[in-house]
Amino acid sequence: MEIDFSTYNILIVEDSELNLFVLKEILEREHFTVFSASGAKGAFENLGNNRIDLILMDVVMGEKNGFDLTAELKSMEQYKHIPVLFITNLKSADDVVRGFDSGGVDYVSKPFNKKELLQRIKHQIKLIESGNTIAKQTAQLQEAILNRDRMYAILAHDLRSPISSLKMILNILTMSPESSNTGYADMVNTGNDIAEQLFSVLDNLLKWTKNSLGVLSYMPQEIEFDEMVKGVVETLQPTAKLKNIDIQLTLESSLQIFFDVDIMKSMLRNLLINAVKFSHENSLIRLNLYRDKDDAVVEFIDTGVGMSLDAQRQLQDQIMEEGKITPMREKGKGLGLWVVYHFIQQNGGAFFFESEEHIGSRFGFRVPLLDNPSNH
Repeated sequence: MEIDFSTYNILIVEDSELNLFVLKEILEREHFTVFSASGAKGAFENLGNNRIDLILMDVVMGEKNGFDLTAELKSMEQYKHIPVLFITNLKSADDVVRGFDSGGVDYVSKPFNKKELLQRIKHQIKLIESGNTIAKQTAQLQEAILNRDRMYAILAHDLRSPISSLKMILNILTMSPESSNTGYADMVNTGNDIAEQLFSVLDNLLKWTKNSLGVLSYMPQEIEFDEMVKGVVETLQPTAKLKNIDIQLTLESSLQIFFDVDIMKSMLRNLLINAVKFSHENSLIRLNLYRDKDDAVVEFIDTGVGMSLDAQRQLQDQIMEEGKITPMREKGKGLGLWVVYHFIQQNGGAFFFESEEHIGSRFGFRVPLLDNPSNH
């Protein structure tokens, strides 16, 4: 790694004019930019006026010794990252330990050897250079991730509208008597199912990326919960029909919540799609909505494939790790449930699930009711 030493600034804190002259001569021949101070006051003046990359610190000085000055610098946020290399006559083990305890990274004994001094200084500069390279690469990676998320958001937004229109057209066709008379009913239902799944994926992706970018708008309003549930179920009936799955609704009426309509619909759609996906043909999904104290509880209960304990642990780890991109780790696996968990947690609710392999699963969430005193 080729390093341009002229871009690095070194501060020498030394009260001996002779030592200071020799050190400056050695370092300037290596093209370092050198600043100097005879004590603590001058050191702080230089630090305040210049970017300092490395400090060569004398230990025995008049007003304040180098160990105490280093400890003071390391206690200050703006200076604690600057490596300090001691130049000292003190050679006892206790002095060496004290130097490291105060925050020093290395030391050179007086009278110093020029080659040893330069080797130790250049070693520290190489560490700084490596750290700067890593920081630069990290910033570039973060920018690349940010640009990727922006691209995801743009793609999902641009595709969501035409897929939504296609979904509505196919949904209307599935309910039209004319389509069943043409013999294309199965094809229309299949097309509707595909459009529904595509819309769900794009919707989840859009919410995830906008949330990651901090640009997701949240506009809560009063919602008649049972009416919303009925509406979501109606749009997904064709998907359930493909597997001849009956959706049994038990909905308590007059339950009002204060939530973003679009996000709530996404959560209900995700849970119902999951229940249909993992249910057997000719089976039943029970969808219950009821009051439990100050909360409204929604649960989707199927008698499908269920999950092993290990699969449940993996799912829980994947969707409940806040601030991480785990939902995108395996081809989008868990993204829909992540959307449910994240927005329920964010808005004072709780997500839950339980499952038994070969028996079925129960997924759902609870959310505060509008008449909950904590919502006023």
